Amino acid sequence: MIELPIADTRPERKARPDWLRVKLPIGEDYRRVRSIVDDYRLHTICQSGNCPNMGECWGAGTATFMILGNVCTRSCSFCAVKTGRPNEYDEDEPRRVAEAIRLMGVKHAVITSVNRDELKDRGAEIWYQTVAQVKEQSPQTTIETLIPDTKSNWAALERMVEGGQEVVSHNMETVPRLYRKVRPQAKYERSLEQIRRTKDLGKRTKSGVMVGLGETKEEMYQIMDDLVAHGCDVLTIGQYLQPTKMHIAIAEYIRPELFAHYKEVGMQKGFNFVESGPLVRSSYHAERHI
Repeated sequence: MIELPIADTRPERKARPDWLRVKLPIGEDYRRVRSIVDDYRLHTICQSGNCPNMGECWGAGTATFMILGNVCTRSCSFCAVKTGRPNEYDEDEPRRVAEAIRLMGVKHAVITSVNRDELKDRGAEIWYQTVAQVKEQSPQTTIETLIPDTKSNWAALERMVEGGQEVVSHNMETVPRLYRKVRPQAKYERSLEQIRRTKDLGKRTKSGVMVGLGETKEEMYQIMDDLVAHGCDVLTIGQYLQPTKMHIAIAEYIRPELFAHYKEVGMQKGFNFVESGPLVRSSYHAERHI
């Protein structure tokens, strides 16, 4: 009996429009950053998250470091970072991150991490030590930390943000109607509360939202209102790009004109700064709002 191949019934990925074309990573600065990342055995969200801006950012001598390993305990349907049971907990990682940032001469450092829900402190001590050691080795460097959902562990949140960083970001990612599909292990109201509590701790607050997942304009206006009401200072809005066929499909590509509209609306609603564009990511041009 002849076995026929099983047809792939998953929808084909949409072709990217011209405004989403990016340059391949090349150049001496790109190679230097890659060498430092490799030599210090570090992870970056640029690589793990398949960021389309890696060539531009690394070519400019910057990178977003990802601490606490490269395996996440969450299984968000949009994210390219590996999910599973992490076994990496490297107490020497803060020192290596700090030395790499010093060697790179970074003026504004961005640090993020995977979720570590299995840890009692959610990885807060590594967060604190990383920021504190960067400040010790590079006192003139400003720091932005993109922290995960602490699942209402507010003591862990406080430890994460008391190392001396200037900006603390936590991404909402999408509108509440799409949370179960996009962030199944997260809660919209809990993330808003985390931003409010971060603001209460005296930090400049930031969040990011993806578009192109099927949200409406009215839902985008509402999430802006919710963020402003909870003390969010800075907002980034960017196009969702499907990492693989196994991830949630793109509903539509948002045109640059609508991104410009969202930026205008966001500033009118009360954000201090809005970065909105097809290729915008949480850490893209992060130094602009400092």
